[in-house]
Amino acid sequence: MRCAERPSSLESRRSLFTRPSLIQLIDVHKAFGPKRVLEGFTLDVHEGETMVIIGYSGTGKSVAIKHIVGLLEPDSGRVIVDDQEVPRLSRRELYKLRARIGYVFQFASLLPTLRLVDNVALPALLGRRQVAAEAHDKACRLLAQMGLGDYLDAYPSEISAGEQRRAVIARALINDPAILLADEPTADLDEHTEMEIMDELLAVNRERRTTLLLVTHNLALAEQAGQIVHLASGRIVR
Repeated sequence: MRCAERPSSLESRRSLFTRPSLIQLIDVHKAFGPKRVLEGFTLDVHEGETMVIIGYSGTGKSVAIKHIVGLLEPDSGRVIVDDQEVPRLSRRELYKLRARIGYVFQFASLLPTLRLVDNVALPALLGRRQVAAEAHDKACRLLAQMGLGDYLDAYPSEISAGEQRRAVIARALINDPAILLADEPTADLDEHTEMEIMDELLAVNRERRTTLLLVTHNLALAEQAGQIVHLASGRIVR
């Protein structure tokens, strides 16, 4: 391929920013008692983008993304997801929005008394988005895609921490979310497994065009993403 045929980085950026904004936090402030966690936090994530929020523990990273799913409300400022003001949504509207968002928690959070396939199928069953047979068939496919096809009937205690995290990613994808939020998804894993889980998350963005917003304190992981936001003391500093 000749160099002239390759898009420049400027052209790639223009292509990115012609996509609509899917997530916007505008001048968000949040405090818990006297402790100010977010101070004028502003973020704009475009459809299909991968963005990483990086910062030390306690800088407000997890607090920021909890506003996106309505787990927290800002003291002031605006939170807009898919053109909807999240704090103004009714309970029913918020439930519909959350159905379009996959959430990978900091820890595996699998239910210990359920098999892996049941853990993954559960969100689809609770949301009544799929009948039981369809949900379990899809859970089997997702687990297989994550390299866990031989562990469908295993319980969380019977697999490794990295395998549990892959199962959580599969569970987050069961409802075909438009947005995938990952809150320190590799916090308690070894370096090799961290990289494997990051590869899985980036593959979700690449293959499904799912908008990915990842929170981490690991710069090596963050550098694999397209956009990096550095957070300190509740503000974006770089």
